[in-house]
Amino acid sequence: MNKKNLWAGLNEDARNALVSRDYETGSFAQRLRSSGVEAGELADADRRKPDVKGVWIPGVEIFVRKIFSQPHRGSFGEFVRQDEGPLAKIGLWPRQWSAARMFAHSAKGFHVHPPSVPSDTTPEKWQRRLFVTDAQNYSLRPYDREQWDVMFFLQGRIEMILRDVRAGLPGRIMRFSVDGDNLRGRNNVGVVIPPGVAHAVRVEGSEDVIMVYGTSTIFHPEFEGRIGSKVETAELPESWKNFLGET
Repeated sequence: MNKKNLWAGLNEDARNALVSRDYETGSFAQRLRSSGVEAGELADADRRKPDVKGVWIPGVEIFVRKIFSQPHRGSFGEFVRQDEGPLAKIGLWPRQWSAARMFAHSAKGFHVHPPSVPSDTTPEKWQRRLFVTDAQNYSLRPYDREQWDVMFFLQGRIEMILRDVRAGLPGRIMRFSVDGDNLRGRNNVGVVIPPGVAHAVRVEGSEDVIMVYGTSTIFHPEFEGRIGSKVETAELPESWKNFLGET
């Protein structure tokens, strides 16, 4: 095929306006921070491997959930157990559980919660101790003084984007898709998000999303930070603003 003449049948303006889509999949690291990956791929990833460890946001946990079909009734799936499994391993158990519905085509975020830093050290030193030098010493984590999120999705499909904005840690990005329980498969996962990791969620497809999430503290308004969250506002039409005297 002569690529030079492939578009010769279009006029000059159209040819000049043409762009090509890049169908290269890229490496795992490239896809994770740009186009995104499936949650199941993250849950199955060996985080000890350099190519995974080098892009994973410290403190983030993504774990598989098994959703069972119940013929003629529906489905069943556990969230998590307190004394075994991924939350038991890191010593985290939520103090508050909440539920939310997101309408189709809606989005929320970026949300971020403040890390708790002891007064006798710097944020940079503290974060590196928690997540680099003493990363396996989960007892150091002040769960009762900062908000960690544990998220589950019961219905629909979402895209989640995480960005690490903690002092002293690399500004890594993780972008991935999660399926609700009604879409049984490898993308049924639970997600743990540490404070200082900004997170956004947007609904994929035409189905509402139902989510359940636990937090390591009860709700504190002062813990709710927003970055670039204009997507959450429903702006009124200019004609309405004029009528209401808002312009």
